[in-house]
Amino acid sequence: METNGDISRMVARVARAHSAVASTLLHVMGLYPGQELLLQQLWESDHRTQADLTAALGLDASTVTRTVQCLGRSGLLTRAPSATDRRAVIVSLTPAGHALRELIEEYWESLGAAATRDMSPRQRAAALVLLNRIEGNLSRSADQPSTSRT
Repeated sequence: METNGDISRMVARVARAHSAVASTLLHVMGLYPGQELLLQQLWESDHRTQADLTAALGLDASTVTRTVQCLGRSGLLTRAPSATDRRAVIVSLTPAGHALRELIEEYWESLGAAATRDMSPRQRAAALVLLNRIEGNLSRSADQPSTSRT
């Protein structure tokens, strides 16, 4: 019989396996895992504050700052002070950043196909429902104060 610990271990193993394949595919484009997620945010809505990107990605500010700096050095985005808020930095895609969109979308499709290779359409749909539920449960748990055992 499976235990909650078995589920936690499997989620971690799936995340590691997904990350390993993602890393290989992204390396071909000169990117590291996670950088494509920031680019995807900008493709949906360009010219955003760095604080907005931090909140949307659910990451700490220092991680987003390093990612933005790295992508800026790669010529994929720019940073500029906000015209309306001197504390804010506006992050925008460059033409090179826009040009990666199709390739990264193909990469996501390839990664999804690899993950669900032997699954029927019904099984893929069920897996997506379960993964969304797991994500929601974990997000709610992260928002609640931890309880300690006495």
